[in-house]
Amino acid sequence: MSYQPVGRGTAAVETMTFDRLRALNDGGTQRANFYVLAVVDTGYGSVMVDFVLHPLRGRSAVWVAPGAVHRWEDIVGVAGHVVLFVPTAPVTHGTRELVASPDLVAVWTIPDADWPFVDAARNHLLLEASASREGASKELPEILLSALVARLRPSHGEARPTNAVFQLFRSSVEVHFREHHDAGYYARALGYAPRTLSRAVQQVAGRTAKAYIVDRIVLEAKRLLAHDRFPAARCASELGFPDASNFSVFFQKATGMRPGAWQATVTVE
Repeated sequence: MSYQPVGRGTAAVETMTFDRLRALNDGGTQRANFYVLAVVDTGYGSVMVDFVLHPLRGRSAVWVAPGAVHRWEDIVGVAGHVVLFVPTAPVTHGTRELVASPDLVAVWTIPDADWPFVDAARNHLLLEASASREGASKELPEILLSALVARLRPSHGEARPTNAVFQLFRSSVEVHFREHHDAGYYARALGYAPRTLSRAVQQVAGRTAKAYIVDRIVLEAKRLLAHDRFPAARCASELGFPDASNFSVFFQKATGMRPGAWQATVTVE
C-alpha cells in the first residue's frame, strides 16, 4: 500500500474515505513522512501502529505520526474518513505544538459530548478539500484541519506532567539516537549533571535515561526490520553500531530475540 504524496506540489491536506483506503490497502505496512489522522464513524476493525494492535470502533480516532510504521489490519466494515497532512499544515500555535508531541496516543474514543463538534469540523474540512483546485483557497483546509485537531484533542500517552529537562532530553535523543547511545553524552550536551538528567527522565518516563535511549533505538530497529526489511548489517550501519554482530547482541538483549528471528515474526506483504 502507498498513500499519495502529500505536500509535494499538491495540497498540504488530503482526505479520503475508508472505501478508498480499502482499495489502496494491500495488507502491507506503511511509513509516511506526513501525519495520518482517521475518524471512524461506524464499524469495527483494527490498526497496528508501531507493532501495537489497536481496536477500532465507531466514534474512534486514529493518530499516526510521521515515521511510525502502521498497517490497517481489518477495516472491511469500517466507515469514516482519513486525513493526511504535512507537519506544517496546522495554522495555530496550539495545534502545531500538539501535533509535534511525540507521545500522543494512537487510538482513542471520541467522547459523546465532543462528537457533534468533531463531526461538524470534519465535514467542513471535507467540503473544502473537495472544492475545485482552481480558485480554491489554500489556507481554508489548513484552518479547518486545525479546528478538527483542536476538537479531537489527541491525548498524551504520558499521564504525568513533563518538565523542561526531560523535554530537552527527549528532543535531543530524537535527533542523535543513531549516533549517540550513552546517557552521558546527552547530560554533557545539555549541560546537566547525569544525576539531574536521570531523575528528570525517571520522573516523567518511569525509566532511566539509558533505558529510554535503548527503547528509542529498538523502536527504530523494529521499523527498519519490519517495513524496510533491512538485514542486521544494514540496521547496524543505520543505527550507529560497529557491525552486525554488535547490533544483534544489543537487539537480543533488549527484546529477547535475534533481529532475523524477530523480523520473521512480522508478516509484511
